[in-house]
Parts: sequence; structure tokens; C-alpha cells
Amino acid sequence: MKTVAQMLRSKPQQNVHTVAPDANMLEALRLMAAHNVGALPVIDGSRLVGIVSERDYARKGVLEGRSSIGTAVREVMSVPVVTVQPQQSIRECMGLMTDGHLRHLPVVEGERLLGLLSIGDLVKETLAEQDGLIQHLEQYIRGE
Repeated sequence: MKTVAQMLRSKPQQNVHTVAPDANMLEALRLMAAHNVGALPVIDGSRLVGIVSERDYARKGVLEGRSSIGTAVREVMSVPVVTVQPQQSIRECMGLMTDGHLRHLPVVEGERLLGLLSIGDLVKETLAEQDGLIQHLEQYIRGE
């Protein structure tokens, strides 16, 4: 099974879009929509301080009657952030996501944010790996 580092290198989109904790939620939502992502790491200076998702805004913003313009990202972001490191396996990531009901995992090395994995990224990688294994076994059975 691949490591997080290998998976990040194979992702077509390498940019990680982030937002500041003092930004308002309207700005964060516009960023998510513009980049077709469901969550943004929250960066204060160069430090990862949280993660904000559409789900966070729905539950801690809309349901509590907050306005997207008058609500700072820091008020609805999830903390502490569950993160993974580059040497961890995809299987470990899947376990963390399943156990924590998470859809996004920031990848960090020390204090540095390297990337962001989504549950969709992990599912695609797992399916590709399984397809490769099936193809290999079929070739083995045929004697190729």
C-alpha cells in the first residue's frame, strides 16, 4: 500500500488552498466553491491552527443563525486538527477518517503543511490499487 507522500506526488492538483482564521466565512465559502473543495486548512502565519469545512459552516454557522459575512472562520473551524505525516500509509489514513468521521486530512511535516487528502482521494487510490492487484492475479492465473 502506498504512503501518503507517494499519493501526494501522484495527485494531479498539488496546490493546497488555505484560509486565515480572521477571514469571514463568506470568503472561505467562496474559496471552496472556486476551487471545488469541501474544506480548507486554516493557517495563521505559517502554522496550521484548524480546518474549516462546508459541514462546519452548516452545523456551527447556519444552524446557529450566524451570517457568513459576520462570522470569522475561527468561530466555526474544527480544532484540534487530526493530521497525518508523509510516511504514514493510506490504510492508516482510512482508519483515522473512519474512526473520526473525517472527510479531510491535512498532511504535515513538523509545522509545515504539505497537502490535504480527501476521502475521495483515498477511495480512488484504494480502487486503483485493487484493480492493479486483480490484473496481476489474472495474469498470474493465465501464466503470463
